[in-house]
Amino acid sequence: MANDGAAVTDSLEPPALAEGMRGLVSDWSSDQRAFKRVPWGKAMMWIFLVSDTFIFGAFLASYMTVRMSTTVPWPNSSEVFALTLFGQPIPLILIAIMTFVLITSSGTMALAVNYGYRKDRKTTFWLLLATAVLGATFVGMQAFEWSKLIFEEDIRPWGNPLGAAQFGSAFFMITGFHGTHVTIGVIFLIVMATKVIRGDLDHQRPGFMTGRRGNYELIEIMGLYWHFVDLVWVFIFAFFYLW
Repeated sequence: MANDGAAVTDSLEPPALAEGMRGLVSDWSSDQRAFKRVPWGKAMMWIFLVSDTFIFGAFLASYMTVRMSTTVPWPNSSEVFALTLFGQPIPLILIAIMTFVLITSSGTMALAVNYGYRKDRKTTFWLLLATAVLGATFVGMQAFEWSKLIFEEDIRPWGNPLGAAQFGSAFFMITGFHGTHVTIGVIFLIVMATKVIRGDLDHQRPGFMTGRRGNYELIEIMGLYWHFVDLVWVFIFAFFYLW
């Protein structure tokens, strides 16, 4: 009987992995250790964010290549994106406010994740709503920036009277793609806030974006997306507006 018990114990032990790359591939593909206790939603969000990083990276790399290779003078960002206040043009003031708003929203999102895991429904709801409002404010200011460049500066994706023609195409492509991400995030934040305040995450009510009962991991997954959007804006701000 002792031998039988030892045999059972031995059978419960995980098999030894092969050495080198073969063992690494076998370990990850078996999904026994790599994603143990990791929700699939979080793993899939990380995979999506990695793929999105390549897209934004390609956009920014293309922008830098075009800017360094063009023979036509590139417009001065401090002048193009200046906003006139009290009769004086202030360089990049609108962009600075937009950046402050988006970075602040990252803080409220982090707090929402924290209070979500504490299962404080009311505080989580208001923090998610505040994040959505800040995100919508950012998109609104970006729309104002676009309208200013289109109607006052006459800049188009296919032309630019202030210098290199590629300026317009690069600007509208990069900021438009990022603004689309923010807009989608705002919509999902509102949906998530509604589900939190109704108690859907506590009761696992069937419907769109339903997580496990009593588990607020969906808030954390939403937070990963929102922090990624904020981080991308930091790179856009540095490479496009400050360069």
